[in-house]
Amino acid sequence: MFDNFIDDRRVPAVDGRTLDVIDPATGEVYAAQALSGKSDVDNAMVAAGKAFRGWRRTTPAQRQTALLRIADAVEARAAEVVRVECENTGKPVELTHSEEMTMVLDHLRFFAGAARVLEGRAAGEYMAGHTSMIRREPIGVCAQVTPWNYPLLMAIWKIAPALAAGNTVVLKPSETTPASTVLLAEIAAEHLPAGVFNVVTGDRDTGRCLVEHPVPQMASITGSVRAGIEVAGSAARDVKRVHLELGGKAPVLVFDDADVAAAAEGIAAAGFFNAGQDCTAATRVLVQEGVHDEFVAALVEQARNTRTGPPSDTDVLYGPLNSATQLEKVAGFIDQLPEHATVHCGGHRVGERGYFYAPTVVSGLRQDDDIVQNEIFGPVLTVQRFSDEDDAYAKANGVRYGLASSVWTADHQRAMRASAELDFGTVWLNTHIPLVAEMPHGGFKHSGYGKDLSMYGLEDYTRIKHVMSSLG
Repeated sequence: MFDNFIDDRRVPAVDGRTLDVIDPATGEVYAAQALSGKSDVDNAMVAAGKAFRGWRRTTPAQRQTALLRIADAVEARAAEVVRVECENTGKPVELTHSEEMTMVLDHLRFFAGAARVLEGRAAGEYMAGHTSMIRREPIGVCAQVTPWNYPLLMAIWKIAPALAAGNTVVLKPSETTPASTVLLAEIAAEHLPAGVFNVVTGDRDTGRCLVEHPVPQMASITGSVRAGIEVAGSAARDVKRVHLELGGKAPVLVFDDADVAAAAEGIAAAGFFNAGQDCTAATRVLVQEGVHDEFVAALVEQARNTRTGPPSDTDVLYGPLNSATQLEKVAGFIDQLPEHATVHCGGHRVGERGYFYAPTVVSGLRQDDDIVQNEIFGPVLTVQRFSDEDDAYAKANGVRYGLASSVWTADHQRAMRASAELDFGTVWLNTHIPLVAEMPHGGFKHSGYGKDLSMYGLEDYTRIKHVMSSLG
């Protein structure tokens, strides 16, 4: 049973309601979670508001120490944390440990250090007889909502900068993946004052209660465009700050001078990892006409050598899709393909148990096709042709998203031109998907606003106050 974690203790929903938790690798119910309502959210907000009065006055060094201790505690229990994460998500155990757990610990420790190096303008006399200074202060209680594709990592991306800046948190994980977030709250509670980090589990209505509540001064969500628009509208009515990291439709530009084999290998890995359930996944490939057929053949070969399977299988790149709903959505894109599209491989469910979907490559697509314009969030890579740079940039930018992109070319000057022309928050050159804590992650247009990671991410969780003193 995954209960709420409020004010340093696990508590069931006030009215006793629960919601099933399903193992996506089997499609079977394996646990239950608290289905929180308004009273549960009220209790969490009261705890966070009370804790904020003390936490905001802690020194950066004290907050750093707390986050470092949390990181050490998570690392000490890494095997247990990974097991819980994989049971809830169906992810491969070994990959989750080597890829995601490494980032979880690194990002926690980065924000622990960042807490001590916030910068601002130097104090000085900008008006005769007066000294001005800038104070960076925590915003207050932060309402946070995390997605199901990286439950633990996204919880870290939310709480680490918020706590480092001196805020307190009430976080709601996705209704399909609450397990690792509740465990994280329990681990963190050993090193934080009561009420600093609270978790309420539940469905979309729980999330709405969280965002609409009068106590939080900031709402932060990683999720769909639909959810982001709803959150922004709700927050606007109460003039809350909003931090949105939403969907993506990353263009991957392969020019005719690129190393085709290396590009196909890198793009396949970045497209199929985590079953393509990543806002930055390399799933929309644009290939220059001169190497189009060669590249498609190489990409199909990579796809056919890519396997999906249960968490215990050490030879798979990815596990199941998140839910029956997500499986239906991904299959729907393939079922509704236009006649001019060609499915080279995949395009079907794998097995009858769980929500596994085969690595899929589709070519012959046009810019206005639904599968090109909308986020699939599955292991499906689409391929389009382009003629020259202008055509490439027009097609790359011709979607409503603006999160991430990549360019594959041997021409450095072309790569620099592309980095300026592409309307996306990240542009990778001859690689796709690496992230580092020191650099920002966030997009433009319908991909949202605000930055995760880096000092920019920490600054998003602060407010700026001007203090001016008369010199007499």
